[in-house]
Amino acid sequence: MSTVARPDETTTRHFSSPGGPAAHDRKDRVPVTPRDTDTDPTLEQQPVRDAKPAPVDKKPRASLLATLGLILGVVAAMLVLSGPLMGYGIGVAGLALVLSLGGVLATRRRHVAGKSDALLGMVLSLAAIVVGVLALTGSLSWLGTDMQPVNTAREWLDAQFANRF
Repeated sequence: MSTVARPDETTTRHFSSPGGPAAHDRKDRVPVTPRDTDTDPTLEQQPVRDAKPAPVDKKPRASLLATLGLILGVVAAMLVLSGPLMGYGIGVAGLALVLSLGGVLATRRRHVAGKSDALLGMVLSLAAIVVGVLALTGSLSWLGTDMQPVNTAREWLDAQFANRF
């Protein structure tokens, strides 16, 4: 049993071909005969010369240099802000800066991502170098190799919240 109704004149719409209904009745048309591809040499497929294959889009990948530069930039900033490990932090920041610069250069290629990682790693490593050098020269009184800023911050937080909880 079918649920689809058969087409009839009331439900069927007839469309005319381009050129109107009189287009089929034209006498000046030349009948088109199909060509046989086996006997017609013009229809043979000619080899395409100098055609380059369509480029296959590669999957974008993150730059290892940019990622390492960002990770080492964060580590360098933490080492510089720790106080006693400031010298190591400046050294790690220098390495992070070199890796981040390599990451920026690597992201110039078409399918390599991670430019923002590399730029953020550069900013962090430059900031760690500047803060570390300023602290080593004595320009920052709150930060030095003989100070314990983490312990000082902990003591300050304990004093602030001791009576509130």
